Amino acid sequence: MSKLLEGKRGIITGALDQNSIAWKVAEKAHEHGATFVLTNAPIAMRMGEINELAAKTNSQIIPADATNTEDLKKLFTEAQEILGGKIDFVLHSIGMSVNIRKNIPYQDLNYDFFQKGIDVSALSLHKMLSVAKNMDAINEWGSVVALTYMAAQRTYPFYTDMADIKAMLESIARSFGYHYGLEKKVRINTVSQSPTKTTAGTGIKGFGDFYDYADAIAPLGNASAEDCANYCITLFSDLTRMVTMQNLFHDGGYSTTGVSDAVLGKLGI
Repeated sequence: MSKLLEGKRGIITGALDQNSIAWKVAEKAHEHGATFVLTNAPIAMRMGEINELAAKTNSQIIPADATNTEDLKKLFTEAQEILGGKIDFVLHSIGMSVNIRKNIPYQDLNYDFFQKGIDVSALSLHKMLSVAKNMDAINEWGSVVALTYMAAQRTYPFYTDMADIKAMLESIARSFGYHYGLEKKVRINTVSQSPTKTTAGTGIKGFGDFYDYADAIAPLGNASAEDCANYCITLFSDLTRMVTMQNLFHDGGYSTTGVSDAVLGKLGI
């Protein structure tokens, strides 16, 4: 197998357990010859199995709160020291909604919770990019990928405030992508993934029914976490050097399918 990331150095955020997309990305990056550090918030690290992943991929772990710029400076500094040079790729796989966790409907959002979700899930990308740019920590033609969901474009009632937050995340990727690309040739994209049976995804009310619905709509079916990891690897590689500021749908065709025969059949139409 050709190794698309041979010699590249990276930072992978958000690997919680074996169901995480970030976990699969780390495994694939390791297979493709990359070296990288793993990072997550300290509280998330206590909940997950990141030490197992670190051992499997011969990686070191740097705890960091992505909402804290001092933590991010420490992350980029230590990552470069551990890996022996500037960073070539970053995966932003960070998302959290207290409102969803507490089953608070969209019309009655707790705004303190909403602000927390924005800070953790969207502004963290801006902070990460700002710190990296000011430190000149990412190599020219480096790649940053953030995971998103198409509720940023369409309304899914169960996704509540995360829909607004993901829209902000995608906007940050476009806006920062312009400036970082112009000055350092760093490319920034978001990947809009199918409903995926991750720990976070399955915690959303009604997720199982919607997963089945999306699978019935998409001509290719839902894209798996492993498939998403493969896609991220291509975006980290030199094969996609001219792709930036894009929101890239990775969903088996769901986003461009109006209705499917399978769904019509279930409705008796």
